[in-house]
Order: sequence, then C-alpha cells, then structure tokens
Amino acid sequence: MDDLDALIRRVDPDRWLSSRFVGDAQARADVIALYAFDHELARAPKVASNALLGEIRLTWWREVLDEVFEGRPVRHHPTAQALAAAVAHHGLPRAALEAMIDARYRELDPTPMSAAEAAEWARGTAGQAAAVAARILDPTSDPSAAEAAGAAWMLARRGQAPDMAAARAGARKLSAAAFPAVAHATLAGRSDSEFGKRLRLLLAVALGRI
Repeated sequence: MDDLDALIRRVDPDRWLSSRFVGDAQARADVIALYAFDHELARAPKVASNALLGEIRLTWWREVLDEVFEGRPVRHHPTAQALAAAVAHHGLPRAALEAMIDARYRELDPTPMSAAEAAEWARGTAGQAAAVAARILDPTSDPSAAEAAGAAWMLARRGQAPDMAAARAGARKLSAAAFPAVAHATLAGRSDSEFGKRLRLLLAVALGRI
C-alpha cells in the first residue's frame, strides 16, 4: 500500500494532497486504492497503440471487478488487490466502479469531445471517483454532491471552464468526514506552488467549502 501511496503522490498530486486530510489510516488507504484504480483506467487509452488494445486494457479491469464482486481470487496486481480490499471494507457498489471504466472508452475515440461530451466524461471519471471516495469516508453521504466537484476538477485539468457553482453547492452538502473527497476541486484551474496548494486545501477543509 505504501507503493500505491507513493505512486499517487507522483502522478496525482492534487488528490494525494486532499487525501492527507483523511484522519483514519485505513479509509485513507482505501481512497488511495480508488485513485490508483482511476489512474490505471486513465492509462489504458494513453499507453495503447490503438483503440483495440485500449479496449483490451479496459476489459482487463472489468474482469478484475468480476473477480472482486463474484468472490473469486483477485489477480496479483497491487491496485487490483487494494481495490478488492476497499470494496470489502465499505461495500462499494459495482455500478459506480464500472461507470468509471465505461467513461474511459470515450478517450479511445480520437474525435474531439464537444462541451457536453466533455462534461459527461468528467462526471464519469473523476466525478464518479469523488462520489465513491465520499462513500468510503462517510457512507451516509450523497454521491451526487461529490460528483460535481470531481467533474469540475477534471474539466479544469483539460483546460476547460468547469461549473464551479455546481461544484461548490454540492461540496457544501458533504459532511466534514466526506469533504476530503472533493477538497482538491479548490485547486481547479490554479497553478499554485505545493505550499500554496497545501494552504488552499487547508483553508478549504477548515471552512468546508471549495
């Protein structure tokens, strides 16, 4: 699990920083497992030399979900093993994790996304990840409240203007326990130093708003 934490710190520093505000070590590790899963899905379209190979990589992760949810031995991949543990700890729904896979198929199509397509894609990727993370941190949280903030962060990473009003409105509905699932959205569109990011996140968590 330490290896996954180091991986996310390197490849996904915004969400890694927000995860530092999760007080429970096991819950924090499970959120990191979720982000590692999302990272693997994001890699599939990027490292494949053609769409077919990208589909094969995404199918591989769908098969991991089969193993996890059917109670079969899970293949020996650190992210797959950590994801299986997170599902077991929190009773995570398969539909949400499968939706994260489904959203990545759009990236196999070289046609530029329209604004509407990009918004839908952002909700299915980082938006869905934020919703699942919120569920890990507080099972009573409303997934849709976290989804808008996660999507806003993802769109900003693409250089598109996100709907921050919807993101802020959703974040305000989350409990203090669930808030780290969306805290990174406060960094959307900003290019602060790491110290600046830490300070901005600290204020966001303290105030409960992004």
